[in-house]
Amino acid sequence: MGEICLNNVQKSFGDVSVLRNINLRISDGEFIVFVGPSGCGKSTLLRMITGLEDVSGGQVLIDNADVTHAKPSTRGLAMVFQSYALFPHITVRENIGFGLKIAGLPKDQIARQVAEASAILGLDALLDRKPRELSGGQQQRVAIGRAIVRHPSAFLFDEPLSNLDAALRVQMRLELIRLHEDLKTTMVYVTHDQVEAMTMADRIVVLQGGNVEQFASPIELYERPVNKFVAGFIGSPKMNFLEAVPSGDGRLKLTNGLDLALPDVTQDRLTANLSLGIRPEHLEYSHEAGDLEGRIVVEEQLGSDAFLYVNVEGIGMLTVRGVGERNYHGGERIFLSLPRERCHVFNDDDRRINLH
Repeated sequence: MGEICLNNVQKSFGDVSVLRNINLRISDGEFIVFVGPSGCGKSTLLRMITGLEDVSGGQVLIDNADVTHAKPSTRGLAMVFQSYALFPHITVRENIGFGLKIAGLPKDQIARQVAEASAILGLDALLDRKPRELSGGQQQRVAIGRAIVRHPSAFLFDEPLSNLDAALRVQMRLELIRLHEDLKTTMVYVTHDQVEAMTMADRIVVLQGGNVEQFASPIELYERPVNKFVAGFIGSPKMNFLEAVPSGDGRLKLTNGLDLALPDVTQDRLTANLSLGIRPEHLEYSHEAGDLEGRIVVEEQLGSDAFLYVNVEGIGMLTVRGVGERNYHGGERIFLSLPRERCHVFNDDDRRINLH
């Protein structure tokens, strides 16, 4: 079992409130990711679940047991930190089994559990090496192995891949996804990288300024963000935002005068100032005609994609993503179209108001 519930959890440092009324229910076996910008409170929230940080208010429940004030060692959780924290003077085998040895388990049981973890993580050939003889990815697998042997009810990861290079991050990300599928154990993972969050999570907790902005599946966050912050944070490149005002009968007028009618938007939902959001990959583009006319200021050619940064008079800079695009270059004129069903509308308190 590995259900984790947070009921009105709060955290303050003196007079400074860093987490406010956090309510989450993490089901047994889920892979949950906490994501948000630096300082949003995601690592503090993870440490409160483990007991490494005191709770200022509210309850932490693990499998329906109130552990709000319980010691970390009694919660049945395993933590994997950003730093590997391996003992440099002992072998991989001894590092993995260290916690079991301290707990006083018999040597044959330690050996068996170390062997099981090693097989899962592909460490058999490395068991007699010292940490200094391992790559960063191998050291991270050893740290994870040290957690696996404890058979915890849940694993908690605090930015475990941030010290690795880009290629190794991708490899380790795949290994963690496979590990979750094999173990079927609850995992809670902290990252500031929204690509990691989108590719790994069953559900994502988006945090900002100590508040949960949205708790949903990756696709729901992408397609139906509840507010402008989530819309701008999830997705790479980030969503384009265009200023607008109501023009009557549920229509919007952009700052360059373009008048739009959008699905699921009615006059009663519109406020005095609005934002229209559209993702770079949803902007349609052409050399001939469209809703907007602009000029390509910068072309970023990535091979698989091209990112075009387009200056539109009266609106400003918009980002266009073209898959495999080769025919548009810096300095050229370009026409952009806004597929109405792909547009998001946000009112003046940044809440999304169209329902599709």
